[in-house]
Amino acid sequence: MNKVYIQRVAYGDSQELIEFNLENKNYHRPWVSPFTDQAGFQSWFSRCLTAAVVSLVVREETSRKVAGIININEIVAGALQSGFLGFYGSSKMAGQGLMTEGLKLAIKYAFEQLGLHRLEANIQPDNKASIGLVRRAGFQKEGFSPKYLFIDGAWRDHERWAIIAEK
Repeated sequence: MNKVYIQRVAYGDSQELIEFNLENKNYHRPWVSPFTDQAGFQSWFSRCLTAAVVSLVVREETSRKVAGIININEIVAGALQSGFLGFYGSSKMAGQGLMTEGLKLAIKYAFEQLGLHRLEANIQPDNKASIGLVRRAGFQKEGFSPKYLFIDGAWRDHERWAIIAEK
């Protein structure tokens, strides 16, 4: 039996996701800086309306509470068929395997529904929880990118992790 399910984000999720991000703001720092107000949600959500971004809400099966967010960003079609993952979870639900299951569902969705061939996750080297998460989901470390992304006010180094569809 599944502990979680995933669904594409809807505009009606705004207040619940803002509250989720506010509640988990310190837990996510310095790894991600998600939106924490309506303007931030609207900016994020407008990106979700393009073919290049798919945002998924991971929900705990029984309570239907948000367990996390998984974004498939910068989706490129054609010869590449690839996307970049961004994700973050709930501090209150950490350690229960919910994000592991959610990430596996998101990978299946990306490969089977979106037709992608490759997903890449770029993770700060000190973010042991996220590195463990992608390892459990089958990702392989491919390399290191110095000062790769500007997050929480600084350019941050990242490790590159990827998974390829089994076809």
